[in-house]
Amino acid sequence: MTTIKDLSEEMPSFPGRAIKFANFNVTSQVFHVTPHSFALVNLKPLLPGHILVSPLRVVPRLSDLSAAETTDLFLTTTKLQRTLARVYKAEAFNVAVQDGQAAGQSVPHVHVHVIPRKSGDGGEGDKVHEWLEGEEGDVGAHQRQAVERQRAKEEWVKDEDRKPRSKEVMEAEAKWLREEIEKDEKSSAGRL
Repeated sequence: MTTIKDLSEEMPSFPGRAIKFANFNVTSQVFHVTPHSFALVNLKPLLPGHILVSPLRVVPRLSDLSAAETTDLFLTTTKLQRTLARVYKAEAFNVAVQDGQAAGQSVPHVHVHVIPRKSGDGGEGDKVHEWLEGEEGDVGAHQRQAVERQRAKEEWVKDEDRKPRSKEVMEAEAKWLREEIEKDEKSSAGRL
């Protein structure tokens, strides 16, 4: 059985590498890379700690992934949940894949939404699923708006409930999460 430790030994170098989420360059938002996957902080998180995990190879559907890519995608997701649970004090998670446009996928690149949850966080019942399917969860529109604003050098447009975060804020969160994952990796290596 392949483990995250086995996969990380094969991990390609991350510095200097451009990482694409469909046609969007999200390198500065990425905080974790494996041989087949990457994790990035979200431009407009539904709740604190909402991240995306995606395969490095740009494909629209889960069924387009190889067995190795599928394994790596979900092993990475579960590994990152452990760190997110610790740093966000999560009691539970929403883990969701919108597999195709009819299912609400707004970026034609497989991605797993990983959303830390706590009692009373505002996403009770099916609220998170409604957010994912609505304008709040339209990752593609948010990325397109960010690119357009960056090109035009405009300020971020604010919406009522969730404000898009600046590149600097996302980079800081990515750096922090990278450091927290390294702590967990060192801690688990010490237990082996």
